[in-house]
Parts: sequence; structure tokens; C-alpha cells
Amino acid sequence: MAEQAVKFIEQQERPFEDTTVKIYRSSKVVKGGRNFSFEALVVVGDRNGTVGIGYAKANEVPNSVEKGIKDAKKSLHKIPLDGRTVPHQVVGKFGSTRIIILPASPGTGVIAGSSARAVLEYAGVMDVLTKVYGSTSAKNVVKATMNGLMKLRNKDTVAARRGVEIDVVKRW
Repeated sequence: MAEQAVKFIEQQERPFEDTTVKIYRSSKVVKGGRNFSFEALVVVGDRNGTVGIGYAKANEVPNSVEKGIKDAKKSLHKIPLDGRTVPHQVVGKFGSTRIIILPASPGTGVIAGSSARAVLEYAGVMDVLTKVYGSTSAKNVVKATMNGLMKLRNKDTVAARRGVEIDVVKRW
């Protein structure tokens, strides 16, 4: 019970922040004119290793963003970090999009496009290099970035799975 209380307190200390990556407008032609609807691509995170993405549709922009935030909070994932950067190089894939995420030395910052930057910053990554190949649509890049972050493992997890001890030498 005490652990749950501590987790709840930690959750309150680090409230989730959200950002809208992109708003899409679509229209349907009907007898009286055009009906517009809006779609929102949203990222939610606590900047401390927890991040989620959401995508929702509504007839108005604020409603679609609100629904996107709810969707993102349902799909939160814990990301292992190595201080301010990612533990190792990883390739995220979604559709025809490939994103390479590389750890960087302290002070580098987030070198990424706007879609990938939103996911990485809200996950808590502060020093990273990225390169996107293939499709650069915001939806695909966000999903590929999440795919890459989900593949990350820290050295303790790998050592436990293999049943061995791992020594890692820092490059910087």
C-alpha cells in the first residue's frame, strides 16, 4: 500500500504536459456545401521517462485536441533513459518511415525534426541525434519514434535477461 502511495505522490509531483504536433483538416462535400472535420496528433509526457501519443478526430479543433490528449494518456509507456540521453542506438520503424536515434554527449541537445523532437522532449531525452529516412509525414515519424523508444533497454534489464554481469565503458 505504501508503494502505491509513493507512486501516486510521484505522479502528482510530475504532472503530464501535452503538445499538439499537428492538426489535420478534412472535408466532406455534401448537398449544402462542405462539412469540415479536424484531426489532432498529440504527445503527452512527464519529461522524466514516460510518454504517450494520441490521435483523435472531432468536428472542432479544441474537441479533437482534448480527445487526442485522453487517447495519449491511455497509451503511456515508460522509456529507459541513461541520464539525459538514450542508452544505445536504435532504429524505429513505422510504415515506410525509419528513424535512427543515437545517444549524444552532454550539451548536444535534441537534434531532430519537429515531430520526433516533441516525442523525445516529452519523454525526457535532452541529448540525442536523429535521422529520418523514407516518409516524413508527422503521423509516421511520431509512431516510428515511439517504436524506437519502445525498443530501448538499459544495461540492468539486459544483464538480468541474460543472467550475466555487463561492464559498460562510457565514451565521454
